[in-house]
Amino acid sequence: MTEVDRDIRLQGQLIDDQILSRVLDLVARYGARYEIRSLRIGRTGAEPSEAVLTLTAPDRLTLDRVLRAVADFGAEPLGPSPATLAPAPADGVLPEGFYATSNLPTEVLSGEGWLPVAGEEMDLAVVVSADGTSARAVPMAGVRRGELVVTGDEGVRVRPAARGEGVGGFRFMASEVSAEKPKGPLLARVIEALRGVRARGEKILLVAGPAVVHTGAGPVVEGLIREGWIDLLFAGNALAAHDVEAALYGTSLGVPIAGGESSPGGHAHHLWAINAIRKAGSLEAAVRSGILQGGIMHASVLRGIPFVLAGSIRDDGPLPDVITDVMAAQQAMRALVPGVGAALLIGTTLHAVATGNLLPARVLTICVDINPAVVTKLQDRGSRQSLGMVMDGASFLEQLSRGLIG
Repeated sequence: MTEVDRDIRLQGQLIDDQILSRVLDLVARYGARYEIRSLRIGRTGAEPSEAVLTLTAPDRLTLDRVLRAVADFGAEPLGPSPATLAPAPADGVLPEGFYATSNLPTEVLSGEGWLPVAGEEMDLAVVVSADGTSARAVPMAGVRRGELVVTGDEGVRVRPAARGEGVGGFRFMASEVSAEKPKGPLLARVIEALRGVRARGEKILLVAGPAVVHTGAGPVVEGLIREGWIDLLFAGNALAAHDVEAALYGTSLGVPIAGGESSPGGHAHHLWAINAIRKAGSLEAAVRSGILQGGIMHASVLRGIPFVLAGSIRDDGPLPDVITDVMAAQQAMRALVPGVGAALLIGTTLHAVATGNLLPARVLTICVDINPAVVTKLQDRGSRQSLGMVMDGASFLEQLSRGLIG
C-alpha cells in the first residue's frame, strides 16, 4: 500500500496555547506520522508563531481523518484547492460527504478567495452562493434543492479558539468540572464578565429549567429581568407553567414555595394555572388583563424580553405560547442568538445542550447544575466555550443577583 502525505501550515499562539503539541498528539493518535519542516516561534506573547509540517499516512482515508481532526486547531493545507461544491439533491437533503461545521469561525476557499462563513454554529452544512461570493452555515432542514453545498474538507479552514481567549479573561477548556472547586472567585469573574458583556452592548441569555421555580429562585430571576440583566429567555413549558402556578397559587408542583404543607388538590395547581392562561389566550394577554400579576413570565412581558418556550412530548397543556413543533422552536431560538455575548444555562439538561449547540464559540457560556453530568455533557457535545459550575442553581442566582444588583 502506497503512503500518502500532505503539507500543512499552523499559525497562531502555537506554544502558549499548546496548539502544536495537541496537533502532534492527534497525528500520532490517528496512526499517521509528522515531520516538522519549519518552525518560527514568536518572540513575544503577542507575536504569532508558524509551523509547516508534512503529515504522512498509510492511506488516503487515514490522511483525510487526520486533516479533519487538526483542522479544528487551524491547520491549513498548503496549496489548498477551492472547496468542492455539490448541489443539494432535494429540499432538506445534503449531498454525500458534506462538510459538518464546528462553532468556530470558518472560511471556505472559492474563486473569489477565502469567504467567511456567516453563522457560527456546530453540526451545520456550508452553502456557497451561486456566484461564489458568500457562504453561510445552514441546518440540514433549511437547505434547498440545487443549493451548492461544501463537501469534504478541502478548501475549508477554521480559526481555533485560543486558551486565553474568551469573555472576561476566561480560558476555553481550562476548567475541569468539579463540585469541590471554590465558587467565590469564579462567581466574581462571572459577574465581571457579565458587566463587560453589558458594557459592549451585547445580550445576556438565560436558559432555565423548572428547578429555578421549585427551589424558590423565581423572584431572583424576576429581579434580574426588571433590572435589565436578562435580555432573552429560553425555556420549556414547565418553567413557565410552574412560574404561573407560583404567581397564582404560591406553590410549585403543589408545594408551597414559602414553606408549609401541601394543600389538598395542590397537585392540580399547575394544571389550573395552565388552563387560566389558555383561557386568557396567551401569557401577554394574561398580564395585560391583570390575571397574571407576578413571576418570571410577568416580568418578561412587562420588560419586553423575547422568550422562546420549546415544547416536549411530556408537556401538560401546554401553555398557548409554547412552540410544539421542535424544528420551529429551534429556528426561533436560532433567530435570537445573534448579538448574544453570554448565556446562563441553569438547571436544565436538554435546553442547555440544545442552546450550547446553537452558540458560537465566542459566546461565554456558563452552565450551572447540581448534577455534574449535565455540565460535562455540554462540553462533551462540543461546546468548547462552556464553563461548568456544579452547584445549586438557586444559590448561584442569588449570589449573581447580589453581585450585579446589590
